[in-house]
Amino acid sequence: MSRMTMIEAIRSAMDVAMGRDDNVVVFGEDVGYFGGVFRCTQGLQQKYGSSRCFDTPISELGIVGAAIGMAAYGLRPCVEVQFADYVYPAYDQIVSEAARLRYRSNGEFTCPIVIRMPTGGGIFGGQTHSQSPEALFTHVSGLKVVVPSNPRDAKGLLIAAIEDPDPVIFLEPKRLYNGPFDGHHERPVTPWSRHSLGEVPDGHYATPLGQAEIRRHGSDATILAYGTMVYVSEAAAEETGIDAEIIDLRTLLPLDLDAIVASVSRTGRCVIVHEATLTSGFGAELAALVQQHCFYQLEAPIARVTGWDTPYPHAQEWDYFPGPARVGQALRDVMEA
Repeated sequence: MSRMTMIEAIRSAMDVAMGRDDNVVVFGEDVGYFGGVFRCTQGLQQKYGSSRCFDTPISELGIVGAAIGMAAYGLRPCVEVQFADYVYPAYDQIVSEAARLRYRSNGEFTCPIVIRMPTGGGIFGGQTHSQSPEALFTHVSGLKVVVPSNPRDAKGLLIAAIEDPDPVIFLEPKRLYNGPFDGHHERPVTPWSRHSLGEVPDGHYATPLGQAEIRRHGSDATILAYGTMVYVSEAAAEETGIDAEIIDLRTLLPLDLDAIVASVSRTGRCVIVHEATLTSGFGAELAALVQQHCFYQLEAPIARVTGWDTPYPHAQEWDYFPGPARVGQALRDVMEA
């Protein structure tokens, strides 16, 4: 075991994958010589050479389009889009080509690519560096969507994503890169070196896609969360004294519906938390599934705590960010309903 930040764990995953398979290539804007804007790829070009880890022009459409072509010819590209906010020029390539390649070729071709993207807010990035676009990808058949919440999962899930035969959208909550964040922005940052999930196995291991994890056991209510909101939810449960069970979804597609149903059926109450906007956010799909599968066990209406239906603000960051106070109020509301 080694102590790692999420940045180091992601880098370790790519290092392991590249060392095991010469077909794994890493590229994107500034990922080679510079090592990436967040340094997730630092040292990979020096170790594996500029033909396997290299810089690209500033063209997300070109990055993803080239990756799809490489994948069709047998390579396994793991590409970086510098911020999730920048992915929109590549969206047509992702939806029309990557997600459909297996189907349209009747299984003759697959598209084993990973598209890594820093996502979410909490860093004063404003409207063009703070978006959470996961629902745009969970709507697309043929994609898999992963959102790790800690270094241990980040490494195992990224290795599994790189080894997967189909395209994977790998969203990295950038507010978690250097430590867990519970939404209390006025407090000092807690480093991963002081958190149990900062202990990361050395070498190769894969965390299966489609398996959620219970981060906190409880009996009063179930919180469904992913990414940064896992730690915000933990803070809310502690501060309200409500014995909430927190499910870290980890993978949005495929979704671990069995874990969700088992927990909500036991607690009878459900709060869904995510940072993306409310309308048509992934929480709406979760609410529909809970209503469908747990209707007779529910003791209160399902609650959603999310970002607001506005562009992500810079000056009012913490009014937008779903903090522990808002999650705590939702917990109290479902308990009193």
